[in-house]
Amino acid sequence: MSHPAASTGSVGSRGQGERDVSEAFAGAVARFLDDVTPHVEALGAGVAAIRADRLAGDVALDVFDLACALVDADGLHTDNELLALIATFGPILETQIGRADPAELRRAGFITGRRRWVEQPSVLFDLLLKGDRRNGTTAAWTYYERAMAIAHEVAATDAHVGRLELQSLEQLRATLLRAIAAHAIPRPGGTGTNAGSAPVPATSASAAASGADGAPPTHAALPPPRPIEELYAELDELIGLDLVKQEVKLVADLLAVQRLRRERGMPVAAGSRHLIFTGNPGTGKTTVARLLAEIYRTLGVVAQGHLVETDRSGLVAGYVGQTATKVREVFASALGGVLLIDEAYALARGGERDFGAEAVDTLVKLVEDHRDEIVVILAGYPVEMAALVESNPGIESRFPRTIHFPDYTDDELLAIFVLISEKGHYAPTDDALRAAKARFATEPRGRGFGNGRLARNLFEATIAAHASRIVGLTDPTDEQLCSLTDDDVASAATRI
Repeated sequence: MSHPAASTGSVGSRGQGERDVSEAFAGAVARFLDDVTPHVEALGAGVAAIRADRLAGDVALDVFDLACALVDADGLHTDNELLALIATFGPILETQIGRADPAELRRAGFITGRRRWVEQPSVLFDLLLKGDRRNGTTAAWTYYERAMAIAHEVAATDAHVGRLELQSLEQLRATLLRAIAAHAIPRPGGTGTNAGSAPVPATSASAAASGADGAPPTHAALPPPRPIEELYAELDELIGLDLVKQEVKLVADLLAVQRLRRERGMPVAAGSRHLIFTGNPGTGKTTVARLLAEIYRTLGVVAQGHLVETDRSGLVAGYVGQTATKVREVFASALGGVLLIDEAYALARGGERDFGAEAVDTLVKLVEDHRDEIVVILAGYPVEMAALVESNPGIESRFPRTIHFPDYTDDELLAIFVLISEKGHYAPTDDALRAAKARFATEPRGRGFGNGRLARNLFEATIAAHASRIVGLTDPTDEQLCSLTDDDVASAATRI
């Protein structure tokens, strides 16, 4: 099926970049129509009173409402956005939009107020969900994938991508995914995991830098990049961290939109990809950094996508001239990927004879010299990281975005405890879970609070107490071998 939306019509004196963006948007709309319309027509095939052309028109109106909502996200309604709407939908909708110009649409308030459309599933999407649940099909996932492609193309129409636009894009994603989950529609292909794909593990700086003859490793053994939706799904499965997940997706969306603009020959607003992570230990900073490295790789931001971890000890030497060399070696090992410097604030400590400042100066220069080859993440406690930023004027401009990792709540720690137990094939009783939550509640939430490590420490101490109890039983049952009791947890609580 073909649609006039594939052609953008007259664009006047607009440049090639603007035409490319408009054509890309029209192409995304055409793909939506081509791929979603047959699913809708199939659902209506058994209803004699419904005409196929009426259903095709409903699909066109649905995608038009979607596009208008995304244009209205920031309330600006720029010429580029409106021209793309006019050129794309003018030929396929029975409205006057094809004869209007951007100024007329703005005066009429044609787009104003449409942003709320992304806050709940459309009637059409709900019909697809019900059809999928009844027939075992995956039409809703087709709708989701094509809708998100349109959302990115709308964001790419202007050089500056605002936070409100990215938030609207993520609102659409969340709305559709929640509806899919509520209808228990499985991802296409089951789990959605690529055959042969696996998460890329983090490596220490010393291991990563151990290439032949001191050369940085090639990381040729890395698995193929995983689909972005698979990575987002893994991110969403992490317990808690709701604001962190939101910020990571906003960062990824911005990079995806910037890539689209570069592909269209459009200018891209200057910006830095480097980040600061703040928070107590055990809040998931390394886990998120690994996922972010894979997201960057899938989006083509970095070539390799490996994660290299280091800290002050891996960067600072004890003699003059050695620190800069160590920093360069570690930095080289992370080229093409992500370098995570934990407890980075420690680099700003020490007196006049300390070499931490030399490490910071060297790092800042390397970041500038290799801005397109690496992503650097500085991690540590919030107050101390602020002091690090103030210690060198080059840090603030190169690390403009900070993502804070809050401490886990008692309920989130309990969920982590349950998850670790399930992975170890243990089953805590209800009384054991109440005892574990009570133990978490007694832990002071101050500097250095262990978070996920506290949950793991309690689990390990609990299974040790369980083993001591079970060893005294004669021929224990499978249930006894797996069941963790409140006594096990109470005994463990005194050891950590």
